[in-house]
Amino acid sequence: MGGFEEVPTGTCREMCPAGELALRRRQGRLHVLERGPPEQAVKEYSRPAAGKERSRPEELRPPPVLLATVRHLLGEAARWRPDVSAAEQCAFVTDRLRAVRLDLTVQRASGLPCAAVLERSLVYLLRAGHQLCGEPPARFDPHLHRAQVQECFAVLRRAYRDEEEDRAAAEPLFQALFLLYNLGTPDALWQILQLPHHIRASPELSTAQAVNLAYLERNFARFFRLARELPYLQSCALYPHVAEARRLALLTFSHGFSSKNCRYPLDRLAHLLATDNLKEAEALCQVQGLKILEGSIVFQKGSFKDSASLNHRPSCLLVGGKWGKTTLYEFTEGICS
Repeated sequence: MGGFEEVPTGTCREMCPAGELALRRRQGRLHVLERGPPEQAVKEYSRPAAGKERSRPEELRPPPVLLATVRHLLGEAARWRPDVSAAEQCAFVTDRLRAVRLDLTVQRASGLPCAAVLERSLVYLLRAGHQLCGEPPARFDPHLHRAQVQECFAVLRRAYRDEEEDRAAAEPLFQALFLLYNLGTPDALWQILQLPHHIRASPELSTAQAVNLAYLERNFARFFRLARELPYLQSCALYPHVAEARRLALLTFSHGFSSKNCRYPLDRLAHLLATDNLKEAEALCQVQGLKILEGSIVFQKGSFKDSASLNHRPSCLLVGGKWGKTTLYEFTEGICS
């Protein structure tokens, strides 16, 4: 006779369950970011598998402990260290954040306590996605990272729906981040349009919808102008789409200005596409097969290499230069619920 599966409630009060900590100590598997002093181990991610024993309450951390864990990861663990590369640090933090989400899922945590944990996780993931986008795939896998961001958005937005009466203070911001991260996607826009009016009409979502519309309309002058004006975190969410927007802009110009005698100033193009410098704008044109003569681009649709992929590296103008004099922990606590 079937029945409802009992949902476990976590009782572990530490960032890492005692059993796991003892095992990893014996095996010498404490990460350099955990060794201290003081020793601050954090539960690592373990993939659920068929036939695997269910997690016991003493192995699960309740939402308040998970929130404290995420704050530790964004504070102490995410600080710059000369002996740990940015890619290695990101791999450590994202693995531990993945374990945090799994603990939430197993306990079916919902509502504002769940949202507070996931909002902070997303701040880290979005920032890391921009900072490491120029790393080789062996050091930073953008596809795996994107999958984790999307998973985090899905669980967070579900937590928001669980609290229809008492909405999280930061929901408008994170709904805007969701739209920007899924720029140009009909399903993402449809989901945003189902939100209550006061959320849709918020300044954060109004701006995100304007960016999305400019992208869909291929209004690249407006798109990049709005991109320059976005705050730091929104810029991180948007940045994965910037390379494609630049490619589409060059393709459009190649058809619209296609002429042997027509010249378009390179410095004007660099400003329009919001590149960090003229050299970057020149490289964008060359990889697409466009010729540059005496500081101007010669657009010819026949020479455009539509299949060429543009290099994706961090941007100072659109993202990095917007980061103020603050720590990641302080920044996160200032914007999250």
